[in-house]
Amino acid sequence: MLVKTFGSAVHGIDAITITIEVDVTQGMKYFMVGLPDNAVKESQQRIEAALKNSGFRMPRMRVVVNMAPADIKKAGSAYDLPIAIGILAASGQMSADGLSQYIIMGELSLDGSLQPIRGALPIAIQARKEQFKGFILPKQNAREAAMVNRLEVYGVSHIREVVEFLEGKTALEPLKIDTREEFFHAQQTFTEDFSDVKGQEHIKRAMEIAAAGGHNVILIGPPGAGKTMLAKRLPSILPPLTLQEALETTKIHSVAGKLPADATLIAHRPFRAPHHTISDTALVGGGSIPQPGEISLAHNGVLFLDELPEFKRSVLEVLRQPLEERKVTISRAKIAIEFPASFMLVASMNPCPCGYFNHPEKECTCPPGAVQKYLSRISGPLLDRIDLHVEVTPVPFLQLSSPQEAEKSAVIRQRVIQARQIQQQRYQSYPGIYCNAQINSTLLKKYCAIPQAGMQLLKTAMERLHLSARAYDRILKVARTIADLEGTENIQIQHVAEAIQYRSLDRENWGA
Repeated sequence: MLVKTFGSAVHGIDAITITIEVDVTQGMKYFMVGLPDNAVKESQQRIEAALKNSGFRMPRMRVVVNMAPADIKKAGSAYDLPIAIGILAASGQMSADGLSQYIIMGELSLDGSLQPIRGALPIAIQARKEQFKGFILPKQNAREAAMVNRLEVYGVSHIREVVEFLEGKTALEPLKIDTREEFFHAQQTFTEDFSDVKGQEHIKRAMEIAAAGGHNVILIGPPGAGKTMLAKRLPSILPPLTLQEALETTKIHSVAGKLPADATLIAHRPFRAPHHTISDTALVGGGSIPQPGEISLAHNGVLFLDELPEFKRSVLEVLRQPLEERKVTISRAKIAIEFPASFMLVASMNPCPCGYFNHPEKECTCPPGAVQKYLSRISGPLLDRIDLHVEVTPVPFLQLSSPQEAEKSAVIRQRVIQARQIQQQRYQSYPGIYCNAQINSTLLKKYCAIPQAGMQLLKTAMERLHLSARAYDRILKVARTIADLEGTENIQIQHVAEAIQYRSLDRENWGA
């Protein structure tokens, strides 16, 4: 008897429906075709034990399992449940009625219980798109899939529940959650706040400018000056995620298996801080079956690289193209997958190996030339993609011990949102451009014109501070963002003056 069940394969951050055909006829042996990987092939032993321990039997006949389309590689253990249900229906142990209405996915334990799967959200989105009635999956992933409306999502914990439900012996209640209410409620709560940071007003100002224009930023300062503390609070002043951004971000984390069991839509912009020993594959993504890396997990959020010079040179260099393209393509012999990677890069570093170059109190113990050598670990092309270079100085005791509370993130966030709204309106005719950091040279000339006095100031600064040529465009973009924060249509001389001070590492004599 031939029976069809339906599963799904995750391809990048999207899903493709897989038809699982099971044919049980006279003969012997078990055959599985359709490009299954080792985890899928091993399902035979799991399924046989699970059926036996759940009161069913594995047919002692010729069993052929075909997974179509046959030219797409099937990976992972999530096909255990649809294959097992197909075998039970094809061998006459349960009714095959209604199987065509459901996507079924789940990994089987030997006792018949179900283990969680990856990619439940994109699978549910595709199931709704193809007008399936419902999605049957492990209970641990039910909330994740229930984010998709107009689809009945059934969370189950054992294969017996699935069989009894499909035969109509028991009724299961589809899980329903109010995604929008939970999402908008969660957006208002942050564990980190800028009011926790004492002093450092000029650094907070730089972070506000970075958030308002989507600019990449690097913080340079001695140990304990507050670089990491400031970076961790950046998501609290970024504009809130839209529903579309939240859905895309959640899909990426779902595919990577990074969502908790009680997951709902990701409400806060991601903050990823990989260790400096990370490999280039772990950063950009990869593997025989490509999975998203840290830059994709930071999509619509912040990628924080602490102690930037300690990262391997090859790891830093792979960032260059994603920073420009805002996506990354992972190519393998038989597959090429594109992952989104639109993130803000925030980096921090000590100014020298000992950490105390330019410190107001402690003396630097590095030998001559050590500062330049330390900085040279970061390539010019990478620095070229970082708009703001901010020097962080230690906080004096009087400011640290002050009882006065600093400005809250919510107040700063409102100013950032207003500036972003100005930019979105300005660039609404240019697809893919939403903030000042993304504009090209053509838009730079159109929207970043500065008065003659500002041009003269910029010329003088470049000559006296020995700023490199690559600083010119970055200063204009930052000046445009400062003007937007003030609600000014045209860039003024004071905006240019403030932007100039955020190019410390472009000074040719920095660290000399």
